[in-house]
Amino acid sequence: MSAKEKVRRAAVAEHRLIEPVLALQDGALVRALTPLSKLADETPLMLLSGVTLTAGLLLRRRGVTRVGARMFAAHLVANAAKTVLKGSVDRLRPNAVEHEPEIKPGSGTDDKAANAFPSGHTAGAIAVAQAVAHEFPSVAAPARTVAMVASATQVPRGAHYLTDVLSGAVVGWASERVAGYVLDRLEPIVLARVMKKPSATSM
Repeated sequence: MSAKEKVRRAAVAEHRLIEPVLALQDGALVRALTPLSKLADETPLMLLSGVTLTAGLLLRRRGVTRVGARMFAAHLVANAAKTVLKGSVDRLRPNAVEHEPEIKPGSGTDDKAANAFPSGHTAGAIAVAQAVAHEFPSVAAPARTVAMVASATQVPRGAHYLTDVLSGAVVGWASERVAGYVLDRLEPIVLARVMKKPSATSM
């Protein structure tokens, strides 16, 4: 059996596996959670990160500034990574399948119905939640819970398969680690330069 045929069979098997879950997409619970899942989209997460960073700078709260910068950077990395991956794989979303699930090498299509892999909502939500958790451990549990619920809702909504969500979670986690590593090493350099600047009173 060729690798292409194995992939096709795996895609068909996963679609059949989640068919009972897809039947719940018009249920009250899924409808209630849909707004939360949409808040994990690119624009709301970037806005949340930007507002947090700006508030920290304006209020001169170092902790808030740090978490805002980490959220923003983590989301940027996650967004870049998922964009590259989406361009590498064409996969029909569950709610776009008419005959048989489709997954194949990327063609560069802009058709959103054909770029399910990986889940960008999940990548962004997990990246931002992890950033919050690292800077404010006291709210780690609720931040991660909200991100996981928003991500998991993508499956019964028919927007993603479970493997799309799991791969998106890995992208988000890894992105936050990369962003955090870079920021942790840039912060002492930035602070050192700020401290060296002459103040207005000393001039």
